Amino acid sequence: MSIKHRVSDILEPESKGDIYCRGFNIFIIALIILNVFAVALETVESLSENYSKLFKAFELFSMLVFSLEYVLRIWTCVVKEEYQHPLKGRLRYMVTPAAIIDLIVVLPFYLPFFINVDLRFLRLLRLLRLFALFKMARYSHSMHLLRGVLKDTREELLIVLGIVIGMLFFASGVIYLFEHQAQPEKFSSIFAAMWWAVSTMTTVGYGDVYPITTLGKVFGGFVSILGLGTFGLPVGIIAYGFVETLQKQKSRPVPCPHCGKIVESPIDRRTNRN
Repeated sequence: MSIKHRVSDILEPESKGDIYCRGFNIFIIALIILNVFAVALETVESLSENYSKLFKAFELFSMLVFSLEYVLRIWTCVVKEEYQHPLKGRLRYMVTPAAIIDLIVVLPFYLPFFINVDLRFLRLLRLLRLFALFKMARYSHSMHLLRGVLKDTREELLIVLGIVIGMLFFASGVIYLFEHQAQPEKFSSIFAAMWWAVSTMTTVGYGDVYPITTLGKVFGGFVSILGLGTFGLPVGIIAYGFVETLQKQKSRPVPCPHCGKIVESPIDRRTNRN
């Protein structure tokens, strides 16, 4: 096995049987979690002043590790069939969501070396280290499962999204009709009324904008009740997708470790045992 293939196997979380892969995955996950905590602790002014050198040293170490990981992933991506071309394959990999997240995490660290960045803007850029949390999706089986469920249910979720957007415009238009004359400053347009529609449909109800007319109050109650069911739809769709995916995984045939023949599924095995 070439060095490139070996490095690719270590970087990929699918290689769970490899001790080096497991060690690397644990190390990266721990580093990501520590970075998230470090970014949060740096916002505490007393800690930031007293331990600024420690925070900077940890940031330097983390960014070097994440940068090396990013470079190695670009170098080894050509071992996969979809990225085989040495140039086009790497460019195609660099625009994948996972690679973009990797780049967003490390890029703010290097920007001040090439361009003059305002101190306040630099602080804002450093908060992009929080994007390291999204790197966890690559190393977590649960996140892989969630991504698969969202992919399988995307059509249903898009339909629900269309319904929600339609209801949002409908609620904004009707409340504008009822409240515009009574509260022209708060319901100046349908787009201004959307803030009320969003907070009411999600049943948050901040209380900064609310109807004062009788028709507006009645309609507001109707929108609140309707919003409960509408925003519950995506939860039900995703939950059903999880159940279906888990059932598929449990019923997947199990090959014999010696001859490679399909023996039985885990469900059949459990049934025969009972």
